[in-house]
Amino acid sequence: MSRQLVESLGPGLSRVWDVSEVLFDEHTGYQQVLIGRTAQGVSLFCDDERQSTEASQLVYHEALMVPAMLLADAVRRVLIIGSSEGVASRLAVEFGASLVDHVDLDRVVVRACAELLPYGYTVEELEAAERGEGPVRMHYADGFSFVDASEGGYDVVVIDLPDENTDAGAQHNRLYGADFLRRCAALLAPGGVVSCQGGCPTLWRNDTLRTAWARFTEVFATPVYFGSDEHEWAFLSGRVDQVADPVGAMISRLGGFTPATLDAETLRGSTVVPFSLRARR
Repeated sequence: MSRQLVESLGPGLSRVWDVSEVLFDEHTGYQQVLIGRTAQGVSLFCDDERQSTEASQLVYHEALMVPAMLLADAVRRVLIIGSSEGVASRLAVEFGASLVDHVDLDRVVVRACAELLPYGYTVEELEAAERGEGPVRMHYADGFSFVDASEGGYDVVVIDLPDENTDAGAQHNRLYGADFLRRCAALLAPGGVVSCQGGCPTLWRNDTLRTAWARFTEVFATPVYFGSDEHEWAFLSGRVDQVADPVGAMISRLGGFTPATLDAETLRGSTVVPFSLRARR
């Protein structure tokens, strides 16, 4: 059965998705999840917000993961919070990680993604991760609690959640705050990086990005901006130590890994912080 899904983009502005076939539509206990076929292929929506689509997911996930992994001195142990599809875990392993702890509160959506999305975990890969077999270990837990109980030693910590919002009851908002960023930073090995989905740089919906960038510049001595040139999202990475030329260091590490959707020129151009953030206007 087909349907239309209306996604709010901001006050007075929305986007309408034509969903030609609904594959999954359920409230998981944490969120309303819909997986269906759109003009961009099989697509994932949580609480009526597009999270990923078959056509654009690799651009999104490489923008999230690759700059952070290039900024880190090493990529051996990675912690991923959210990112239900499992693409981020796969990219970390492809980059060389020997251990990926993937933490997601919502077991139902993670399993639905593995069963229905043509990207990310396969069912077999997810089941192995749930058993703790192989480099990826799946944990169904609250990210805040997992971080507090962790012994650390991570080279990269990734926070990939639905966009921060003004809903006082939205539990994921607390995983965007400066306090949580500091808790994640405390888990890092020397030369480690915290990365976060930072919001949208578009003028009429950039409030989240402004707030996130202010937090990163407060918490990290070396914050790095990456605005995807083929997607509508920006991503932030940070190191607690001072790096003189972080983008140069990132480009120098590209030789050992070839992303599908970005290169050295992308890194040079997409790491320029928007003027409105630099000028704080």
